[in-house]
Amino acid sequence: MKKQQLEILLQKVQGHPKPSADLEQYSTPAAIAADVLWFAYAQGDIAGKKVVDLGCGTGILGIGAKLLGAEEVVSLDMDEAALGVAMKNASALGVDLSLLTVDVRDFPEPADTVVMNPPFGAQKSDAHADMSFLERALATAPVTYTFHKAETEAFVRQRVAELGGEATHRKEYAFPLPHSMPFHTEEVKDVPVVMLRVRRKAG
Repeated sequence: MKKQQLEILLQKVQGHPKPSADLEQYSTPAAIAADVLWFAYAQGDIAGKKVVDLGCGTGILGIGAKLLGAEEVVSLDMDEAALGVAMKNASALGVDLSLLTVDVRDFPEPADTVVMNPPFGAQKSDAHADMSFLERALATAPVTYTFHKAETEAFVRQRVAELGGEATHRKEYAFPLPHSMPFHTEEVKDVPVVMLRVRRKAG
């Protein structure tokens, strides 16, 4: 499969019917999901691997990983409505996901690779919501692909180092956040985002 074919398939993934502002349920765009997953595939982190998507939303990253040959994909989220959409999306694209309703902090299984688009911590009540995801990711797998607001990159890298990891690669994206929440004033706002490939240091 080529990256363009993957993107076309991921464009069929349906979004959340009623996204929650508190949970920061913004969908990962198909083009960005395809780009990151294709890159992860090229690094040898997808095909034949057990992949976990922490906070999977409607399932786009896990579905893409499965389309690229992941042996097993576990997608988890606290929101049962999102998981219901993820189940329909996976079925529509002919892939099998293990879907779990669980808080990421309570997920105990080891894996080969984590792919995740965690909450950015844009809500003032939980300014570092993505850090609990990062901590669980590094405890779960030796390799993690994770998205964060570009302005927090230095902080994220510091936390990765504290958790015994290192960022080996980075990619920059403009994340289009559509007018999907009551407090949004613009139709679409592009948010600068950085994707980091994080590797656990040996020992």
